[in-house]
Amino acid sequence: MAPPPVSWIYEIFSFAPGLSSDLLLILGSMDDHDRGLAYDLESLSRRKLLGLLAGVTLVGLSTRLGAGPPAPRRLALPGAIPEETAGPFPADGSNRFNVLGESGLVRSDMRASFGSLHGRAEGEPVTVELQLVDRLEHQPLPGYAVYLWHCDRGGKYSLYEVAEQNYLRAVQVADARGVVRFQTIFPGCYAGRWPHMHFEVFRELAAARWQNALSTSQLALPAEACRSIYAQARYAGSRAHFESLSLDQDVVFADGHDRQLARLEGGRIFLQVPV
Repeated sequence: MAPPPVSWIYEIFSFAPGLSSDLLLILGSMDDHDRGLAYDLESLSRRKLLGLLAGVTLVGLSTRLGAGPPAPRRLALPGAIPEETAGPFPADGSNRFNVLGESGLVRSDMRASFGSLHGRAEGEPVTVELQLVDRLEHQPLPGYAVYLWHCDRGGKYSLYEVAEQNYLRAVQVADARGVVRFQTIFPGCYAGRWPHMHFEVFRELAAARWQNALSTSQLALPAEACRSIYAQARYAGSRAHFESLSLDQDVVFADGHDRQLARLEGGRIFLQVPV
């Protein structure tokens, strides 16, 4: 099997609450084709990598891949959407780049770069809707803000892996029904991860800083949509990766995904997010 990319390794390490943040930043900033430590880690199979980690005190890793809860930035409150790692490419100020607060980030259409950068992510257009609701009463949460980001058609993230571009990142404020709506492209599928999108939820737009996030999570894209999109020639690179994956074996969603698996409704991707 192909070795895991650095981003997959980063996500495993980021589940360990006592691991050096410096190491996480190093892993997060590595290019997939670097040598040195990155090359050594990537040359390990998943089984060998987990065997190596088993000899180190990493609280929560074994349970993250099994039945236990993960250990991301915080623990989810009862009834809330599960907390997950933000991954190595959040651009929220926690790892090198920070787009939060930049002019142009608050937008519905996130396909183009904003500010002083120019460029546009190409791919299958898709609408993503998240409905924010109270975790206990399931009532809408108008005025809350969501920062959404994901990889491009080729499985790369802007700023970190695609230089001089900041597309596929946006913030929206929930309407009276607690809904935020994004116009984007269907992301590609890269080695080691089920197709997904990242998001952070804030009490209001003014509080949109990673330290203030009420929830940091990920949504899993529905399999039927993935199969349809990845059959297109322009997504040929994603097809083989997707066919080798299982949602139940994904490093993030393996412990349960019932609250994170989005639905395909009338051509849009929809997920209710209890906060």
